[in-house]
Amino acid sequence: MSTLDSILYALIGGILPAVIWLEFWLQEDKKNPEPTGLILKTFFGGMCAVILVIPLQRLVDSVFPGMNFIEFTLWAVIEEGFKFGMAYWIAIRCQYDDEPIDPMIYMITAALGFVALENALFIINPLLQRDILGAVTTGSLRFVGASLLHVAASSTIGIAFALSFYKTKARRIWTVAVAFLIAVGIHTAFNLFIVNKDQLGTFQVFGMVWAGIAIVLLFFEKVKKIRAIQKISPVVSSRKNSL
Repeated sequence: MSTLDSILYALIGGILPAVIWLEFWLQEDKKNPEPTGLILKTFFGGMCAVILVIPLQRLVDSVFPGMNFIEFTLWAVIEEGFKFGMAYWIAIRCQYDDEPIDPMIYMITAALGFVALENALFIINPLLQRDILGAVTTGSLRFVGASLLHVAASSTIGIAFALSFYKTKARRIWTVAVAFLIAVGIHTAFNLFIVNKDQLGTFQVFGMVWAGIAIVLLFFEKVKKIRAIQKISPVVSSRKNSL
């Protein structure tokens, strides 16, 4: 297998599972779906975030080496910050973010874009070494583990946007800020658990992630019940123009 073939298969192995998950989550908003072009831009933005994150994480690793709590926390801040930044800059601040469920969809889309390229980078090493089984195993584990971790963490921020959708600007900022800290905490905890998986158990760690996804699904149902406002109120108008 040539290097070019390895890169191609790694991209397919990273992007295809992420697209499958994306299709699953888009079904939650099938009654009033977001523009396909905007979804694709947000997904691609999530992929671009990986490129921006890598050098910063390497810098953190050089300052705080050893896979310790501080390093994992800073890594989580960087990853969650860039995923949020891409989702907000591309989609959440635009006119199509017009109902509570929308920011949840956009945050998940950005997270899955991030997952697509990150997983491809994890898969490419075993492929370059012609370790097909290792590549398949890595991709499968990330499909049911790390991929959903990114969804769960980013969804926390999306949920905050959704629940504060019709609130004042100050309330909205405060709610999203708290959710960002929670997302960082979730991400950091997962990384720490993975490092200590021999003591806790890989399936127990993944079980926690799946429990988090179940909670996200429950919040989707809650958000769907939030009364839609047909005419944009002054509060919502102010939010759209300033947050």
